[in-house]
Amino acid sequence: MNDTARSLLDTPLTLPCGATIKNRFFKSAMSEIMGDDENRPTISLNRLYERWAEGGTGLLVTGNVMVDRKALGEPRNVVLDREEDIPALAAWAENGKKNNTHIWVQLNHPGRQSPKFLSPQPVAPSAIPYSSDLRHAFNTPVALNEEGIQDIIGKFARSASLCKQAGFTGVQIHAAHGYLVSQFLSPLYNQRDDRWGGSLENRMRFLLEIIRAVRAEVGPEYPVGVKLNSSDFKTKGFTEDDAFEVVKAIAAENVDLIEISGGTYESPTMMDGQRNAEKSRPFFIDFAQRAVAGVATPVVLTGGFRTSQAMTDAMAYAGIAMVGIGRPLVVDPDMPKKILSGESYQSTVRPLTTGFPFIDRVAMLEITWYENQMRYLGEGKEPKPHEGVYSTVFKVFKHMGGMAFKRRRA
Repeated sequence: MNDTARSLLDTPLTLPCGATIKNRFFKSAMSEIMGDDENRPTISLNRLYERWAEGGTGLLVTGNVMVDRKALGEPRNVVLDREEDIPALAAWAENGKKNNTHIWVQLNHPGRQSPKFLSPQPVAPSAIPYSSDLRHAFNTPVALNEEGIQDIIGKFARSASLCKQAGFTGVQIHAAHGYLVSQFLSPLYNQRDDRWGGSLENRMRFLLEIIRAVRAEVGPEYPVGVKLNSSDFKTKGFTEDDAFEVVKAIAAENVDLIEISGGTYESPTMMDGQRNAEKSRPFFIDFAQRAVAGVATPVVLTGGFRTSQAMTDAMAYAGIAMVGIGRPLVVDPDMPKKILSGESYQSTVRPLTTGFPFIDRVAMLEITWYENQMRYLGEGKEPKPHEGVYSTVFKVFKHMGGMAFKRRRA
């Protein structure tokens, strides 16, 4: 990789709030499922994020951290809603900040996207059940009333305040992938006729009120980001035109970084790891270019980056401020350091299969294989990029028991 291309990734980024990130590598959120039985962070999370910090990434975003312990997306999610957990949170933050690294907490509420073995009575904008076989794994949600909506907005703000107290360097509000904020944005799942539904202006109100409440808690100089779908990729759902209007609205609220993704766990475009990667073309890049042209807020693009060339090409072509990376950093946490040393890099990430689609689906192989690799890092070991898939199925089952293969995501 030539010096000009490398300098794109090695240039510090100053955010609107004034904070500076040392380079343009952005570790996107991945669920680690490393909380303890009381949903507190563990020493494994400390080791995992210390390892990523040592590898040279500029900004680490945690896996989704829930703002309400009665609303979990997955077993062993970390929940951030009480002050007595600050010492454990502070240890996590301190390890993630090593090597002049930013570590932000991704704050989330699952809404209806919480499996029935975790949420007997989930909540959502509207009482719309899942269709097809998903209805067997997810209970029909209850529509939130005004008091419930205001309560959840307050929970996001309180969690953000605790993040700042614990020493995390920023927060990201998860408004993508079919979780609660994304459900409010979608006309498929938000069929309300009050001020929280109907028009796009009303459907985005929940997200905007969360941003305002969070900003009121953390102040103007603390980084606040948003992860947003470019589209839900569902007929009559949240469209790219909708997303562009939301991008402009959240930029006006003085957010510091907008991460672009897409899809939901019903239409998992964000998980289709090889489709565009094989063409050396990142997901959602055309929408990212549109967003960059529409707002001054820095934009991150996540999904499908497998080579250093694709990263620098995307920055030059679309004008994105940071490159969002997930699975390649799991199998090689030193990837940023290697690229910044001048190495022309290609990730070893590949499609995973047992050869039996049913087993792949039941074992959630494209999720559990990477969870297992993160577990190695959390144990102070190195990842095993070429580990066999059957070994993963066995180890995940041993680690989590039957719960490992219960339907955890839509």
